[in-house]
Amino acid sequence: MPLLLNKTWFPRFRAIYSKRPFDKRPFAVNLPTLSPRQSIPLLAVLLIVLFLLSLLIGRYPAPGLITPNQIMEDELAQRLIFNLRLPRLLTAVLLGMTLAAAGMVFQLLFSNPLVEPGFLGVSQGAAFGAAFAIIFLGGAALATQVGAGLFALAGLGISYLLARRLRFGGWVLRLVLAGIAVSALFSAGLGILKYLADPLTQLQEITFWLLGSLSSITWSKLLSVLPVSVIGLTIIYLYRWRLNLLSLNEQTSFSLGVAPGRERWLLIFAAVLPTAALISISGMIGWVGLIIPHIARRLFHADTRYSLPAAMLLGGIFTMLCDNVARALFAGEIPLGILTSLFGAVIFLLLMSFQPTRPRS
Repeated sequence: MPLLLNKTWFPRFRAIYSKRPFDKRPFAVNLPTLSPRQSIPLLAVLLIVLFLLSLLIGRYPAPGLITPNQIMEDELAQRLIFNLRLPRLLTAVLLGMTLAAAGMVFQLLFSNPLVEPGFLGVSQGAAFGAAFAIIFLGGAALATQVGAGLFALAGLGISYLLARRLRFGGWVLRLVLAGIAVSALFSAGLGILKYLADPLTQLQEITFWLLGSLSSITWSKLLSVLPVSVIGLTIIYLYRWRLNLLSLNEQTSFSLGVAPGRERWLLIFAAVLPTAALISISGMIGWVGLIIPHIARRLFHADTRYSLPAAMLLGGIFTMLCDNVARALFAGEIPLGILTSLFGAVIFLLLMSFQPTRPRS
């Protein structure tokens, strides 16, 4: 099967995602490439089918499925579906799609397969803001959401300003160093707030928020983050075909007709703003933005025209399935962040363990 990328324009992708049978590099693709024109629509259909089935799965009236007759005749079942499960599942899908798309953007722009959406101080900033609101603003749901969102954006803004003031290295190095420093500062601040929190009430609430959960999602929370999330995902999707070019060095990108500085920052903000908004209502959800882009590239190769939409769909499916397990497996709900980290780490280890090795001579 021919490579999806031009060998002259994209030498980096040709090197990283080689199809040689005994490639020992850690992120080499050795699995058969799926046909994007057939597989992406199938993923979309799979997402819709799983979404409809997930509406019927839960702990009411007993572990199992709600039948269509119950939905038509039982008013309590109708309220359960439309007021609780529907906004929660929509949020899970939107969260997974956003984290996966943002992870794909960051891994390409920063040429680092181990970065995820929150590394520019966004995640730690959101955690600090949520803890601050819980301790000093009474812990109301709206205050926690606003505090987490504002400090997540503050983390991005401080990282951006610090990166502009640094006078050494390229823009990638400057931004990475600034993000590490800002994350460390917010992490230290979070530790101080946890030390000051009431161990019987506030500390427990902070810990639960840090574990991540969609149990408190309502229509109002979903609608408050929906516009920025849709706008961000739309921008990323429209620019997906330029991500391959933007991942190259600035001279090569410019020679191919791309304005690397402006478009890179546009994509960074389009990835971070929806991430900050969704983290503010869900808490810390890890590994989705790290592992899903790798799976998409394994299946659809390195061409982001196809791997980016695939990552968005896979992210929605993965997060929705994890949330189904969280709310339906036990009577006491498991925090979503625990399950995404658990399943994500297992999948990551499986991906690494199935790398073919060169036979010994």
